[in-house]
Amino acid sequence: MDLATIIGVLLAFGLVISAIMMGSSLFVFVSIPSALIVIGGTLGATLINYPLGHIIGVLGVVKNVFFTRLEQPAETIGKFLEYANRARKEGILSLEPLLKEIDDEYLRKAMQLTVDGVEPQMIQEIMQTEISYLQERHETGADIFAAMGTYAPALGMIGTVIGLVQMLQSMDDPGAIGPAMAVALITTFYGAVLANLVFNPISGKLRTRSKEEILLRELTLEGILSISKGENPRIIEEKLNGFLPPKMRRKAE
Repeated sequence: MDLATIIGVLLAFGLVISAIMMGSSLFVFVSIPSALIVIGGTLGATLINYPLGHIIGVLGVVKNVFFTRLEQPAETIGKFLEYANRARKEGILSLEPLLKEIDDEYLRKAMQLTVDGVEPQMIQEIMQTEISYLQERHETGADIFAAMGTYAPALGMIGTVIGLVQMLQSMDDPGAIGPAMAVALITTFYGAVLANLVFNPISGKLRTRSKEEILLRELTLEGILSISKGENPRIIEEKLNGFLPPKMRRKAE
């Protein structure tokens, strides 16, 4: 699991709930009408804006926020140096037995194309297409949550207007003013919390995850192309290190 995400969730909601309980009961902020307006309205607006297939597909992307652990780029570079040295000494076909040990589907496919003797240019076209569509899928997921982060505060304001209208209509009944005012204020609160503690942070984390995964894919593609061209392992290491900032680069052994 992603430690930063877990700490962030516990810290954000923990401090907000603690602050509420210091001044009143937590149940004061529980309002079914407000939740229906914000959550129902946000989901409805999202379904209007995006096809149902995209909404369902984004559920699979959300797991990247909590559970995905990507390989460190330096580890990937180390693997390619092993592959390059083996291919240089024993030939490119010596990499074929390693295919069963590779868990990464992208790397396994690229390696299989290399072992099959496909031209480097064709390998680049095939694998670059996969990178492009991966980026598009991730971007769609991030956009959906960003849209929900926009809709939630807007629905909160709509709920506030609804509560104020109900309050103004019941000015002759003092007992009805309180519940209507509560809906007006709590709905805004729900919208702001969902937008700033849930939807927008998830969107940002998905974009960060996408950049990290695409970097690994591009690094993998460059490594595979270099091996298929029979380049010197030391040159391959320098080329792959060029993808990374100096502090993250693999040091030569």
